[in-house]
Amino acid sequence: MRVGAIIIGDEIIRGKREDKHFAKLISILGSRGMRLDWCEYLGDMPELITATLERTFASGDLVFSFGGIGATPDDHTRECAADALSLELVLHPDAEVAIRSRTDMEITPQRLKMGEFPRGSRIIPNPYNRIPGFSLEDHHFVPGFPVMAWPMIEWVLDHRYAHLYHLTPEAEASIIVYDLPESTITPLMFEVESSFRGLKSFSLPSIGEQGVRRHIELGVRGAPDQVVPAIERMRKGVVTLGGKWVEKLSS
Repeated sequence: MRVGAIIIGDEIIRGKREDKHFAKLISILGSRGMRLDWCEYLGDMPELITATLERTFASGDLVFSFGGIGATPDDHTRECAADALSLELVLHPDAEVAIRSRTDMEITPQRLKMGEFPRGSRIIPNPYNRIPGFSLEDHHFVPGFPVMAWPMIEWVLDHRYAHLYHLTPEAEASIIVYDLPESTITPLMFEVESSFRGLKSFSLPSIGEQGVRRHIELGVRGAPDQVVPAIERMRKGVVTLGGKWVEKLSS
């Protein structure tokens, strides 16, 4: 099952706020032996959000959606999720109980709208302020506030997807290559991938900014038992091509 993220909000698209969800989700998944396969950023445009959700629901992917589930005019995610699956929005009874449990605010019809989810949804508990998110199929919708969203994502993973933890062990190794252009090492990358089918190769060129010598980080990631022989093949290949390499220092 692929894992994706949808991060919604004009404030992010317009640069008024810096997104923090992308890096944190990678970390949350990584600690559980999972990884993120894709991520999309969307503004507060109902047609675009609905079209995106129609596509991602059809994909069968596990998707985490951040933002847009409040009750202000720029919050469209709940309605768009319902439209994507041709469902109606209804006040979820468990969400209503959670919202009414708040004794620090008046419970108005507008506030109860935050508990209106597509019919058939399951709630995601919000430990911060008890205003829940919701799950629909393998899509999980949480607020845009990190203090709320991140514990909710962890709750979803631990309660619904623990069976996916550490299913595909992955290792990575890389070297720093000097004196070779990327075009020269590309055939070596293809050669290594063809010899080690459980791996992907990667190259990260640096143009030598801020006094750092121009170089390429060249590496492989994938099946742990193949990483050691594959990176050794790359070391030898770099030398054969006339380049120099050093081990990449751990960051």
